[in-house]
Amino acid sequence: MTQTRFADLTVTRWGALYRGRRFACAIGRGGIGHKRGEGDNVTPVGTHRLTDVYVRGDRLQLPGARVIGPRALWCDAPDHPDYNTQVQAPFGASAERMHRPDPLYDIVGVLDFNRAPVRPGKGSAIFLHVWRGPRVPTAGCIAFARVDLVWILERWTEGSRVVVRG
Repeated sequence: MTQTRFADLTVTRWGALYRGRRFACAIGRGGIGHKRGEGDNVTPVGTHRLTDVYVRGDRLQLPGARVIGPRALWCDAPDHPDYNTQVQAPFGASAERMHRPDPLYDIVGVLDFNRAPVRPGKGSAIFLHVWRGPRVPTAGCIAFARVDLVWILERWTEGSRVVVRG
């Protein structure tokens, strides 16, 4: 089991802890566990790093974050060479729209799950993002109230990790 540190965001099915502060969060409707594959709705157990942070620049600013443009997509087609990466529309394979009309992806922290190397079908688009509401399940991501996610990311350091415990 990974030893957690003060700078780690520790996530369980009951909530999250970061820098001594507790947060309500939402996890995948499949619970926390070992991912079986694309679309299983499981939040992957393990220790993860944030590789990128994206924001809807027309809705908020966050220092160091990349802007989600209107053509931004995330490829979720296991048989495509761009699987589990950010791509631009138009795109000929299955992909999730990142520039959404709702606030869920106003802030997106990309976890390194299945990123290096990418294994086709293992799972894609595991993000920290804004929730629909307390404990309303996600498709496998970890979601927070917008104000809480901003608080977390404003204090994020290079040594911080996301530790998901089953």
